[in-house]
Amino acid sequence: QVQLVESGGGLVQAGDSLRLSCAASGRIFGSNTMGWFRQAPGKEREFVARISRSGGNTDYADSVKGRFTISRDNAKNTVYLQMNSLKPGDTAVYYCASAFLGGSKPDEYGYWGQGTQVTVSS
Repeated sequence: QVQLVESGGGLVQAGDSLRLSCAASGRIFGSNTMGWFRQAPGKEREFVARISRSGGNTDYADSVKGRFTISRDNAKNTVYLQMNSLKPGDTAVYYCASAFLGGSKPDEYGYWGQGTQVTVSS
């Protein structure tokens, strides 16, 4: 069993930065792929980034590539999403997710956090 708690969201202006954190409980954190997804009002949940168990491999959605960075600290059971050069289009609820072997689709992940709101004003 894995429980995930996100933090770090907020209201920022375009061009600002935020760092989201996702703290996980459970001994299997280090064995799982971790992902970040987001969902804007009226839209489907979409992939943002994912990181392999060791942290050696990462993938990003094209819309955030070069601006967002995913990282993890397995000693702290925490995954991060550093978001730079934020745009109004990044406004969404951001969720972290965990899976033994997760890809870019939400249904590949069995564990989800409650989400944290990120709002970017123009």
